[in-house]
Amino acid sequence: IFFVTGCAKKGIGQVEETTPPAQEKPVTEAPDMDFDMPETEGDVSEVPLALEEEMAKFEQNMIFFDFDKYSLSADARRVLAEKASFLNEHPNLNVRIEGHCDERGTREYNLALGERRAKSAQDYLVFLGINPERISIVSYGEERPLEPGSGEAAWAKNRRAEFRILGN
Repeated sequence: IFFVTGCAKKGIGQVEETTPPAQEKPVTEAPDMDFDMPETEGDVSEVPLALEEEMAKFEQNMIFFDFDKYSLSADARRVLAEKASFLNEHPNLNVRIEGHCDERGTREYNLALGERRAKSAQDYLVFLGINPERISIVSYGEERPLEPGSGEAAWAKNRRAEFRILGN
């Protein structure tokens, strides 16, 4: 008897009525935004303009390599010494070195060569006193040419290492 009378069942076809939730009136006006903003003078998230310019110069100054080489020229070592000086002045900044190649050679070969170029630049920065944990490397091989086209003038510009500041 308990099973038969335990639960009352709704009849088939009965619909339980529910009331829809109250809808709020849509906001058509802008909220009142008249309040004082805190001072941002000591905010460390803002980069001073002079530092922004130095960082842009740091990233624009690339080093270049001879055909099928990853050894550093005297000019490349000079540029890397300037970069090391900048990084020593700003110990909270990290850098990524991107190795690039011209279009000659297979994709796999150029990826490996681009990595060796980035690694040689990294090794020289470490030799100059930069913590290796602040430097990462990547190779793009021939995938991101600076100068499109074929010929020695274009190829010479594409055999390079670029530098990107990553922050801290």
